[in-house]
Amino acid sequence: MRQSLEFIVLAATKVGESSMVLHTLSSGFGRRSFICSVGKSTPTALFQPLSILSGVYTENTKSELWRLGSLRAEYPLLGVRTSVGKNAMTMFLGEVLFRALRDGVNEEGLYEWLRGSLLTLDALDGDWANFHLRFLLELCGALGFSPTIQDLAPFVGERYSQVSNLLSLSYEESLLLPLSGEMRNEIAGMLLDYLGFHLEMNLNIRSLRVLRELFG
Repeated sequence: MRQSLEFIVLAATKVGESSMVLHTLSSGFGRRSFICSVGKSTPTALFQPLSILSGVYTENTKSELWRLGSLRAEYPLLGVRTSVGKNAMTMFLGEVLFRALRDGVNEEGLYEWLRGSLLTLDALDGDWANFHLRFLLELCGALGFSPTIQDLAPFVGERYSQVSNLLSLSYEESLLLPLSGEMRNEIAGMLLDYLGFHLEMNLNIRSLRVLRELFG
C-alpha cells in the first residue's frame, strides 16, 4: 500500500550510484529511515539537512527499510538556503537531531515543534545568531525534560547569567540577547553536554566547529 507522508530530513546517506537512505522525522513515525531512488536529474537540494519534504512510501513486510518516492519540497526554505549562516545552523541542528533521536523515538508534538522552528528560522530577518541556543533549550523540553537554571547550573559554569537570561526572556527577547561569538560557542557546547547527559550519550557534534568559525 502506498501512502503519503510529510517529513523532515535529518541526514542522508548515499548507497551505491542510484539510492539514498533518508533518516527522517515525521509526525506518524517519529524517527525512521527510508530508501529512495536518485538519478542525475534528482535535485540534491532535497536532501539537505532539515529540508521539509513530502513523499509516498511503500511498506515492506520483509524489511524495516521501506521505499520512499515522489519526493517534493513542502516548503522551499529560501530564507535558509540563501544564507550561509542559516544553512550552517541547520547543518548543526540536523546533526544534533540525527545523533540525539533514536530510531522509533516519537515524542508527541516533536515533529510539529521542529517544523515550526524551521519555518521561524526561515522567516527571521535581522539578528538570529542566538537561534541555535534557544533551539537546544526548547529541544530538551520537546524531549520531555525542560531544564530550569538550577538543572543547568552544573553544566554552564561562568555562563550561568547568560543562560539564565536565555531561559527567562521571551522568545523574541532571547534572540536579541547580546552575546559575543565566544559566549555563544561556549554555551552551545555546554547545552550539548547537558543534552548528552540526559540522553546518556556523547553527542560529539562535529559541525559545531563550523558554527564557531562563522560566529566566532
